[in-house]
Amino acid sequence: MKKILILFFILTIFPSFSISDDYFLSLKKNKVNVRYGPGFDYEIKYIYRKVNLPVKVIDKKENFRKIIDLKKNSGWIHISQLKKSKSFIVTRNKILFRKPTVFSKPIARIQKGRLLQYKDCKKNWCNVKSAGFNGWVKTDSLWGKTQ
Repeated sequence: MKKILILFFILTIFPSFSISDDYFLSLKKNKVNVRYGPGFDYEIKYIYRKVNLPVKVIDKKENFRKIIDLKKNSGWIHISQLKKSKSFIVTRNKILFRKPTVFSKPIARIQKGRLLQYKDCKKNWCNVKSAGFNGWVKTDSLWGKTQ
């Protein structure tokens, strides 16, 4: 109880101090507007044209989320255009394996920048699908998934 009171006191005195609660969502549609501010009155900054693209939520205000993408582009998106993320982007070339071990049969080479949909993740491996291929990749060098 004493620790809770001390933590409350610290957070009251230093309100800018916060624990990072960034998380990933993905785009719900093939066309999503990104705005300069958190409202429909703000101009459109740019438009995403990739369904399931993962974005990192770094702030929120009412029904808008401030996001940042892999290339460090940022802006505000209405929550109706976002969904729970089940995808990530490969940040370096990888091999897709039949089973979650480097000793299993390689299925395909995954190029840097490829968007992958994942079904399940276990330890250091994720079961993914992309372009008709299903298999396992190691979880290092992936952007869009909280480890």
